[in-house]
Amino acid sequence: MADESASPRYRRVLLKISGEALMGAKPFGLDEQVVAGIAGELKEVHQLGVETAIVIGGGNIIRGVTASDRGIDRVTGDHMGMLATVINALALQDALEKQGVPTRVQTAIEIRAVAEPLIRRRAIRHLEKGRVVIFAAGTGNPYFTTDSAAALRANEIRADVLLKATKVDGVYSADPVRDPNAHLIPEITYQQVLARDLRIMDAAAISLCRDNDLPIVIFDLTREGNIRRVVCGERVGSVVRRTLADG
Repeated sequence: MADESASPRYRRVLLKISGEALMGAKPFGLDEQVVAGIAGELKEVHQLGVETAIVIGGGNIIRGVTASDRGIDRVTGDHMGMLATVINALALQDALEKQGVPTRVQTAIEIRAVAEPLIRRRAIRHLEKGRVVIFAAGTGNPYFTTDSAAALRANEIRADVLLKATKVDGVYSADPVRDPNAHLIPEITYQQVLARDLRIMDAAAISLCRDNDLPIVIFDLTREGNIRRVVCGERVGSVVRRTLADG
């Protein structure tokens, strides 16, 4: 369990959550209990006073690349994927507000009936007022992943760290499912990630974080309490930064 007495290491964070994380064991869509569980962990972080922003994916509903493989125009498919992230953002907002956490959804594609348009200064003001901000619709542009959106939004709001929540417990030297000799790498540089083509995030996202010296923490979302542990500075997952701690 996470240390209940721990204090946060970061003042403002951006958490990237994949759409697949919301579907639990289901093959498609949303698992309401999983969404509620994530919301509960985010509530704990919110109660620490950490300003929290989220970028959410849409892979549990549709991916632009997958749609393109099935014959849908790539740009159209990417826009469909962006709309899927709005659905997920609204689901997470509902779960958070049911637990008493004030939340705002901002979308890069304007859908004023259901969410605010993306306005950077307004997003920062929401964070300063203690509201969780969920950024939906990626960057608003086709051909860019939600990883790129996470790196972009994290830099725009001047987050202290980008937290990448995944189904694995960090960065490995190779695919641990395929290679039994793969080992966890606790710390790695941006350049090493790019040079080894580790694909923990797309190259554009890694490069954007490198160019702005924004650290990335990759960790396992499925382990209860991990979001709080990371925010409080515990050694969880892997850290990507400009230089290694002993360097």
